[in-house]
Amino acid sequence: MATRPGTRPGVPGRFRLSHLVRLAPRSAGARALAGKTLERAAGRHGCDDLLADRADAVREFRDVLDRHLRSRPADCPVCFRALLAAEEEYHWANALEGFTDDVHHVDCPHCGTGVMIVIGGFGRCSQARDGNEEIRRDLRPAAADELTGTGRWMHRITVRDGQETLADGIAHLFGKAECPCCAGVFGIADEYTAANRPVTR
Repeated sequence: MATRPGTRPGVPGRFRLSHLVRLAPRSAGARALAGKTLERAAGRHGCDDLLADRADAVREFRDVLDRHLRSRPADCPVCFRALLAAEEEYHWANALEGFTDDVHHVDCPHCGTGVMIVIGGFGRCSQARDGNEEIRRDLRPAAADELTGTGRWMHRITVRDGQETLADGIAHLFGKAECPCCAGVFGIADEYTAANRPVTR
């Protein structure tokens, strides 16, 4: 499929974002597409220049999303991810699936073992293989008053908007995990962010 000069295949061009934001208050499709634009337009693939001159549109979209989320809408997970992207939390915008069966991969900072973090219907645990044995350890969720920075903001928004599943998932995601192999304890969000947060210009 041909693309317009100056645009990249698969990424809505910068000329479309302002139009989508204008439609966003009354269109779930526009909210979803504008959110995907932000999620994909910054990251290691080098498309962050698409947002270079769209600060006003991003700010307006952030306000639209915040107002919309207060109404406890059916498209809450999609809009919450879009809000994360508008706040430049791109790695979380691309990672969170609503905590029905979310799986995140991190390396234990103590022994280097690859650890799978499971939050959702399959449980809330860290999981790794030791030889032929699969070992699980329960996660240690953060209490609301222990959260700081991005975790506190994400948790506050979801509690405010009555999104109990999201709030519980965030408390676990920003809590602690025990490595099933070495028993070392580490912050899940810290390790995931260090490995996955994109560097933008």
